[in-house]
Amino acid sequence: MSDLLARHRAVMPNWLALYYNEPIEIVGGKGNRVVDASGKSYLDFFAGILTNMIGYDVAEVRDAVERQIATGVVHTSTVYLLRGQVELAEKIARLSGIPDAKVFFTNSGTEANETALLLATYARKTDQILAMRQSYHGRSFGTVAVTSNRSWKNNSLSPLNVHFLHGADRHLSQFRGMTDEQYIAACVEDLKHVLVTAVGGDVAAIIAEPIQGVGGFTMAPDGLFRAYQEVLSEQGILFISDEVQTGWGRTGSAFFGIQNHGVTPDMMTFAKGLGNGFAVGGVVARGDLMDQLHAVGLATFGGNPVSMAAANATLDYVLDHDLQANAAKTGAIIIDGLREAAPRLPVVGDVRGKGLMFAVELVNPDGTPSPELAAKFMEETKKLGLLAGKGGLYGHTIRMAPPLTLTEEEAREGLGIIVTALENL
Repeated sequence: MSDLLARHRAVMPNWLALYYNEPIEIVGGKGNRVVDASGKSYLDFFAGILTNMIGYDVAEVRDAVERQIATGVVHTSTVYLLRGQVELAEKIARLSGIPDAKVFFTNSGTEANETALLLATYARKTDQILAMRQSYHGRSFGTVAVTSNRSWKNNSLSPLNVHFLHGADRHLSQFRGMTDEQYIAACVEDLKHVLVTAVGGDVAAIIAEPIQGVGGFTMAPDGLFRAYQEVLSEQGILFISDEVQTGWGRTGSAFFGIQNHGVTPDMMTFAKGLGNGFAVGGVVARGDLMDQLHAVGLATFGGNPVSMAAANATLDYVLDHDLQANAAKTGAIIIDGLREAAPRLPVVGDVRGKGLMFAVELVNPDGTPSPELAAKFMEETKKLGLLAGKGGLYGHTIRMAPPLTLTEEEAREGLGIIVTALENL
């Protein structure tokens, strides 16, 4: 492993992060577990950053991919008809709830968000965008502009004129202790103030994650985005929901995260879990927004036949097995268990989550964020046989999102490992 690590460091950029003091190579997987090169098994509570959504070695996905490969056609591009692309788009358009929806496929969430920003700025003929503080929307030039987390921004240069809003920052002193209703009212008041002070003329859109991924699964209280939309719609400002991490039933309480707020957005972006490891992203939007662009467009790898086979099989599996309900059930076991244990664990500053998307903030004795404890927690869970992820504005939050196929027994097993790791800090 040390040889592979040395080779990695020689040819990969220094900013390409690796977890753990001694990084692992994952060489096998079955169900909701993976195996590293040393033969050690782990219960996977991070799922390739929420991407292996229904676990590993899933027969339905494997068979669909193998059938497509057996045709000899692994790529043709979107200049030809792609049956799998059309079938998947039909399903997503129907599930989205967006009127007269159309779908454009990309390779990633970054590309999907770039496309949504293009559609919004073209439609509204302005470069002004509203985004959320602590957000993350990708690593490209445009998506970094709407990202509000300094750890993930390399520069302030931007093709967009961006204004950042409150909504997922209740830890700030001016909001601490507020009820959901009071916090929503304060955030809406701030939004109205931004619209009469910071912006110059028309705004194209707001882009928001219903639950912030890199932000450490921080989230607006349910109803905030509905209150925002009521204000924004008065000026025709579009709503883009970034569902790259919250889509496909992961929150347990809704199939898309924005639905927890009672909002039907103008566009939704998606990626990650839809392909269960195969590269797929995209935008589902109102047909008039999608059709408006005057220039010719295509996606060389968007709608790839193999990726579409995997995505169709994955989405069918999620629906056929009602994995949204499973996320609600197994997520409650873990979140309730963590909240029950938290009062006796002084390192825990907060427990939050929805469904199979939950996080633990780690703090020092004085209550300040502790990235050091987060790093130690990662080593503890690795030792105990569980994979987790990190995030948060200060790198002090453990964020976890197991496959939606997690069993109740595995949920209790994972909960036990997490609590033990917290006790060992």
